[in-house]
Amino acid sequence: MKIAITTEKASLDSPLDPRFGRAAGFFVHDMESGESTFAANTQNLSLPQGAGIQSAQTVAGLGVGAVITGHVGPKAFSALQRGGIAIYLAQDVTVGQAIEAFRAGTLTPAGAADKDGHW
Repeated sequence: MKIAITTEKASLDSPLDPRFGRAAGFFVHDMESGESTFAANTQNLSLPQGAGIQSAQTVAGLGVGAVITGHVGPKAFSALQRGGIAIYLAQDVTVGQAIEAFRAGTLTPAGAADKDGHW
C-alpha cells in the first residue's frame, strides 16, 4: 500500500506539515517496495476555498490508501473517505517517524475532521 504524508520537502527528515489541503506537498511511500516520491501541492496553496477537496483528488490520483497529516477539515475528510483513503493524524513528527508509526500500527485512524474549514 502507498501512503502520503503531508510535508514541505522530499526528505525522511522533513517535518510533517500540519495542514492537509494547503500542505506544500505529499511524500508518497510504498510500504511494500520501500520506494518514495514527492508530489508538490503548489496548485492548491493559494486557492481561496476547496484546497482540501483538490488535495484529496491529488492524493487519490497518486494511488494512496492512507494519508498522514496534522489536521484535516470536513470537506477534505469527506472527500478522502469517499475515495476510500484512510486518514491518520499525527503531531510533531518527521516523515520518517510517521512512516515507522504507520508500519508499527501505532497511529489511530481519524474518525472525523478535527478542524473547521478554511483554517
